[in-house]
Amino acid sequence: MSRFATLGGFIAVVLVFRWLLPDTFLTAANLLNVSRQISMLAVVALTMTVVMAMGDFDLSVGSIASLAGVVAAVCFQSGWPIPAAIGAALATGIACGLVNGVLVSLIGVLPFVATLGTLTLYSGLAFHLADGKTIFGRDIPDAFGAFARGGIPIEALGITLPALTLVAAAVALLCWLMLERFRTGRHLYVIGDNTAAATLAGIPVRRLRLLAFGVTGLGAATAGLMLASRVASANPIQGSGLMLDAIAAVFLGMTLRDEATPHVLPTLTGVALLGVIDNALTQLSVDSYVREMLVGAIVIAAVSWAALRSRRTGH
Repeated sequence: MSRFATLGGFIAVVLVFRWLLPDTFLTAANLLNVSRQISMLAVVALTMTVVMAMGDFDLSVGSIASLAGVVAAVCFQSGWPIPAAIGAALATGIACGLVNGVLVSLIGVLPFVATLGTLTLYSGLAFHLADGKTIFGRDIPDAFGAFARGGIPIEALGITLPALTLVAAAVALLCWLMLERFRTGRHLYVIGDNTAAATLAGIPVRRLRLLAFGVTGLGAATAGLMLASRVASANPIQGSGLMLDAIAAVFLGMTLRDEATPHVLPTLTGVALLGVIDNALTQLSVDSYVREMLVGAIVIAAVSWAALRSRRTGH
């Protein structure tokens, strides 16, 4: 029964907010709005799951997201077409992720120390490129901002699936295939369980660490572009809140399973839980700091539950 703790908590939260907001919370329009709001967090959390499958983590994802948005905006200022600017931003994310991977896998720096350092490095680079300002207005093409407002209409249901939600769904599918269906994913979990044994078994540990950090960097850059498109602007601190929420979502998802390893579908449940809390508290006009307190309390409860369960089962 312990593996259903997060799912049960999620259902309980939904029922409470349904009672508090009977006319607005569970409407199709609001649920689609929630899916749009959490899409950026979902992309970061899902690709963070790839790194955390190895027992590592990346503190720099928020800075990478901000940097990617700024890179795209600076390219727009220079007259680059939208595809080229997006490509430059995504390449920046991959490069940042690979730098993290080199520090961790080749040089041997602890992930906490390495990504804490690059967090500051990438943030400073974003401030430098943006000259410490928000880039908006004529510098951002209308078509780029229009993407986040668009979607695919489903006439039979009378709804429009947001484009940002569809991007998050595509990322979820790719991460699920990578971790659950491909040999690469199995190897990542073996590395997370016992790195020495993985090395003895002939698994290319260093190469896979580089790959995982590269994927996380790409995910962070994708989220940064989504965020920049949604607000039609870019600034050096735009993605700063993504890192803590992404780690929180992964930890929440880990309480869904008996083993202390992250997986895609539980991570999505964690993201959804954070999303509905944020949405409902906004509708209830609750101060933002209360939301931060609740997220912190939820993470502490999830980690404590996992620790107690591990002690009880002897794992």
